[in-house]
Amino acid sequence: MSSEPQKEYEQILAQALRLDKTAQKNLIADLTAHLNLEPEAQPATKKRSIMELQGLFKGIWKGMDAQEYVNQERAEWAKRDEEREKELWGG
Repeated sequence: MSSEPQKEYEQILAQALRLDKTAQKNLIADLTAHLNLEPEAQPATKKRSIMELQGLFKGIWKGMDAQEYVNQERAEWAKRDEEREKELWGG
C-alpha cells in the first residue's frame, strides 16, 4: 500500500475499533455483503474436466480382482441389511 491509502485505512480502522461490538459485527457483515456483490471480487472459476481424475488412486486397486471386490461389497451390504432388519423386527 502506498502511504496515503495506508493512512486512510488506519484512520478507518481506528474509527471501527471505537465502535461497540455489535456495531463492529454489523460493519463486518455490511462490508462482506458489499464485497460479495462486487463482480470483480468473485474469482473466476475454471471449468473442470472429469478427465482430471484419471489415474487418481490407481494404486488402490492394484492386485485386486474386480469381481472378488464386488462380491465382498455385496456380502457386506447383505450383512448390514440383515442386521438392520433384526434391529427393526427384533429377530
